[in-house]
Amino acid sequence: MTRKGIVLAGGSGTRLHPVTLGLSKQLLPVYDKPMVYYPLSVLMLAGIREIAVITTPQDQDQFRRTLGDGSQWGISLTYIEQPSPDGLAQAYILAEDFLDGAASAMVLGDNIFFGHGLTDLMRAAPDAGGTVFGYRVADPQRYGVIDFDADGHVRAIVEKPDRPASSYAVTGLYFLDDTAPEKARAVCPSARGELEITSLLEIYLGAGTLRVETMGRGYAWLDTGTHASLLDAGNFVRTLTERQGQQIGCLEEIAFVNEWIDAATLRARAAKFAKNDYGKYIEDLLQSSR
Repeated sequence: MTRKGIVLAGGSGTRLHPVTLGLSKQLLPVYDKPMVYYPLSVLMLAGIREIAVITTPQDQDQFRRTLGDGSQWGISLTYIEQPSPDGLAQAYILAEDFLDGAASAMVLGDNIFFGHGLTDLMRAAPDAGGTVFGYRVADPQRYGVIDFDADGHVRAIVEKPDRPASSYAVTGLYFLDDTAPEKARAVCPSARGELEITSLLEIYLGAGTLRVETMGRGYAWLDTGTHASLLDAGNFVRTLTERQGQQIGCLEEIAFVNEWIDAATLRARAAKFAKNDYGKYIEDLLQSSR
């Protein structure tokens, strides 16, 4: 069965108040696109076309207006409500009917990934077991941290440790097999009352079925959960876009390259954004493809 995707875009965005009082964090702009475009682009680069977007009940209409049903990008979007933010592992329980026995890739709605070879790295993830990605950070105590043994094998993944065992954090991108919903139901709430993703990953680790791939210097992983990191992400995208003349997270480009949409659809998207550089970029794609 084809792998399906999940974008977890729930939560109340309290760290970004007051800017998120009336708007979902994942719909805030990161330079020239809504934040949610970037995690969506990651799943599309992985070759995934059936995607569930998990949102709060009050934010779901905003996402529907922004993203529609996905057909403009040759994908199918399903919307699932998260009544309360009870932990990342809860997403697999909420999405169980949508997954319908399929393996999945879940990406957090406020995470941005960039790097040459990212597509190949994701598409190499097997359907069996679980695969997560470790990334070296300067402040690992903010994340789920990977504890390696002397031979480089993973011993544990510890959520927000006071004394991190390494500088490698688990990124917000998870490739899990068809047993993820069942395993998520076995997770006990943590001290803060949440179903922690690290607890779910520990189940895979204990069964010997968790792979950890480390992302090297050529990759960027950005978490846009604070005012400063949101600004940093926008500047990162702007710098690369203006320096290289290539978009990051352009869903139309990915869909066209994957042959999920045709030139006529791409032309209609270019016309929709004709008054800005995003539309010009899409128009240039059309011209270069002739």
